[in-house]
Amino acid sequence: MALSVKSGALVWGFQLVHHDLWDYDTAPQPVLATLRRNGSEIPVVIQGSKTGNLFVLERQTGKPVFGVEERTVPQSDADGEHAAPTQPFPLAPPPLVPQGLSAAEAWGPTPADREFCRAAMAALRSEGIFTPPSVTGTIAFPGNLGGMNWSSGAFDPERQLFVTNVNQLPMVVQLIPRAQYAAIEQAAQQGPFRADVSPQHGTPYGIRRQVLRSPSGMPCNPPPWGTLVAVDLAAGTLRWTVPLGTTADVFPQAPAIVRGTPNLGGPLLTASGLVFIASAMDDYLRAFDSETGAELWKGRLPAGGQALPMTYRLRPDGKQFVVIAAGGHGKLGTRLGDALVAFTLP
Repeated sequence: MALSVKSGALVWGFQLVHHDLWDYDTAPQPVLATLRRNGSEIPVVIQGSKTGNLFVLERQTGKPVFGVEERTVPQSDADGEHAAPTQPFPLAPPPLVPQGLSAAEAWGPTPADREFCRAAMAALRSEGIFTPPSVTGTIAFPGNLGGMNWSSGAFDPERQLFVTNVNQLPMVVQLIPRAQYAAIEQAAQQGPFRADVSPQHGTPYGIRRQVLRSPSGMPCNPPPWGTLVAVDLAAGTLRWTVPLGTTADVFPQAPAIVRGTPNLGGPLLTASGLVFIASAMDDYLRAFDSETGAELWKGRLPAGGQALPMTYRLRPDGKQFVVIAAGGHGKLGTRLGDALVAFTLP
C-alpha cells in the first residue's frame, strides 16, 4: 500500500494474495525504481512475493505496468474453509520459480530416496500453486520460504536489471483435526527432522508444516533449491538464472555436492556490474557478473551470511569495501556466529 506522508491517508492498495492460507505474506521489501519504456520514464515500485510472482506497479497509482489477471485456483476441501476462487498473476515477467510439483518429478541422491519421495508425493494433494492445505496433506510449492523472501532484490538503473535470490523448496502442509492435535504435536517434536506445528486456537484444525524431503535430509524436488535471477524489467523478461551456493557445508557426507541451496538474505548491485550476495547455506560471500550471471569470486565467511551486504568508501579516492554480517540462521541450519566481515581489493 501507499500512504500519504503528510496525512497518513491511504493513496492506493494492491493485494498480492487473496485470503492467504499458505503463509505467503509479503516478506520482500518493496524496491523503488524508474523504468525506461517506449521512450518514457515510469516511477515504479517493485514488489516480490513468496509465490515467485514479481509485481511491477506504477508508483503514483498502483496500476500494474505489465498487467495482472485473476486466474482460477484450486479450492479447499476442508469443512468450513472457503478459499479465494481466484488469485492475481502478473502477465510479465514470468514466475521466478516453478509453481507446481508432481510425483513424476521426485528426486533423491539415491534410488531409495527417490522412491520414498515419489510415494510420499503421490499420496499428497498437489494441483499447482495455491492448492489449499488439507487433512490428507498438501504440497505447497513454492513453500512458505518462497520464492522471494527477505531481503528482497536490487535494481540497476542503467542496465534496467532487477536481481534477486529465490527459493524452490517444497513444503508439506497438513490440517490436523482438533481431537488429534495433541498427539501429533508431541510426535512432531521427535526424530531428526522436526515439523513446525501450530494449534491455531479458535479453529477446527491445527496445522503441521515441514519440508518435503527424503530420509537423506535432502528435498524431494530436483535441484537447484535456490537460485539467483536477473529480470530485464524494461522488457518484462528473465535475463538469466544461476544456482546459488552448494550443499558442501550442510551435507558434507553426501555422495555428491549439489549446486543451489535454500537461501535467506539479499543481493547488492554495483554500478560496475557486480552482484554481491551470500544468503545460501554454505558460508561464502560471492560476486557475480550482472550481465551474464557468471560467478567471478567467492570469499569464505566464519558463519552463515543470511544478511544483505553493504558497500562504502571512507573518502572519494579511498578503497571500496563490501561488508556483511555473518551471523548464521537457526531455522535454516547454517553455522551461527557474530562476525562482521569486510572485503576490499588489494
